[in-house]
Amino acid sequence: MRGLNHTFFLLLLTFILSANAFGQTQDSYDYQSEFTWGINKNTSGGLIGGFVFKKARKLNDRVLETYGLEIMNVKHPQEVRRNSLITGNFFIFGKNNYLYAFRFQYGRDLIIYKKAPHQGVEIKAVFAAGPSLGLVAPYYVEYSPDNGFFTFRDQYSLGIPPDQIWGTGRLFEGLGESKVALGGNVKAALNFETGAIKSSVVGFEVGFLLDAYTRPIELMPAAKKYAAYPTLFITLFYGSRK
Repeated sequence: MRGLNHTFFLLLLTFILSANAFGQTQDSYDYQSEFTWGINKNTSGGLIGGFVFKKARKLNDRVLETYGLEIMNVKHPQEVRRNSLITGNFFIFGKNNYLYAFRFQYGRDLIIYKKAPHQGVEIKAVFAAGPSLGLVAPYYVEYSPDNGFFTFRDQYSLGIPPDQIWGTGRLFEGLGESKVALGGNVKAALNFETGAIKSSVVGFEVGFLLDAYTRPIELMPAAKKYAAYPTLFITLFYGSRK
């Protein structure tokens, strides 16, 4: 958790400094719509949790209507990377499935604090909810049961000893064998827009999200299966407005 906090801090610092370095002031921040995309870091994902896209339009001076899509790789809480004893390559011991979450969201952004024309931060309260579509794809490993004369790639199972594993399978291997899990998600966050160019949006969003499915998802056969995945997140975003 300490490493995650350090990562969040460094990402925030880098992003805010970049925004201030490239920002230019304008006389007005009036706008009717905006589109943003961002990179997400969360407590249920890896170094990069996934990507976020959002379209917003103003309903009035303080409220925006939003449509969003999040594409995330969701991890089991007990996942740990290990090095192969044979090759030194990384693999996730005990993992047999990926969970790729496609979260569709509809919501409202409430402007709490408006940015001054030439400086400052615009703060919004963010609320969104919608359906989730989970793709449960097999996690492949490469292993050798005969001390290296032949290797095989297959979905991990408890029958494959860890000392026979060479590493993970090929990129996106098994994606065509995915199974669908249906669910829903709800999000609450604070959005901080730090850019100073009228036609651009730059900033970060921090908050809480709950992703829940109609059945428990098996990600590690020897560990507990979860149907709900609560997470804390930060998203660094950029976009345009008009």
